Amino acid sequence: MQIAIINGPNLNLLGKRETGIYGSESFENYFKHLQREFPEDTFTYYQSNVEGELVNHLHEVGFSYDGILLNAGAYTHTSVALRDAIAGIKTPVLEIHISNIYAREEFRHTSLIAPKCIGSICGLGLNGYQVGVEYFHIAANY
Repeated sequence: MQIAIINGPNLNLLGKRETGIYGSESFENYFKHLQREFPEDTFTYYQSNVEGELVNHLHEVGFSYDGILLNAGAYTHTSVALRDAIAGIKTPVLEIHISNIYAREEFRHTSLIAPKCIGSICGLGLNGYQVGVEYFHIAANY
């Protein structure tokens, strides 16, 4: 299975930024854990703080991968462009959030991308990515 992990703005600071919310582990370190946990899968990882670059990357992988785990960060709540990019591709996209966005500020309670995703995982920390991979495995067997 080929799975793309795409992280949006400020997620390059995981392990350094607001560790009480996002934890102390870098995504690069967690990515190695995913690769060990699912050796039969091929993962790619992309992170950008730039909205248009995220849209371009969705277009690049959105017709050939088996699944996309997208943590759009703050763009979740503001980006019609990401919403439209998800709607325009074939590969299913699962929305991921490290924190529980519904337990945070009210403006974070609205996701513009959720209606175009196959589902959302939030509040499980970095383990939400692993749950997302497991979902794609289950869905592939149906």
